Amino acid sequence: MTQNSQKIRFFRRHIPQFECVPGCHDCCGPVTASSEERAQLPARSEAQRAAALAAWVCPYLGEHGCEVYLDRPLICRLFGTTPRLACPNGKAPAVMIDPRLEEAVYKSLAETRQLLI
Repeated sequence: MTQNSQKIRFFRRHIPQFECVPGCHDCCGPVTASSEERAQLPARSEAQRAAALAAWVCPYLGEHGCEVYLDRPLICRLFGTTPRLACPNGKAPAVMIDPRLEEAVYKSLAETRQLLI
């Protein structure tokens, strides 16, 4: 397991969770992920990815929401857990992400090559 994979696992365990508004996909636009995160996701063809980008949505947004919710990238997990990425519907965890952890996630994202999914 790589050092980056260990960081991803740590962040996933410590980013707070909350329940979204059923049927909402306001945060499901094009996002990036590290190669380790992307490797955990099902393959999408270039045509699927291009169509999603043209529609300004994530290629993993299906008819019933996120098709890879349990394996979603770190940036997706941050949505709604911090004032920087506030939920437009006002949803949030009982306790927002620790600012030090949030900064560590952003630092890791900046130091890791990110790929458009």
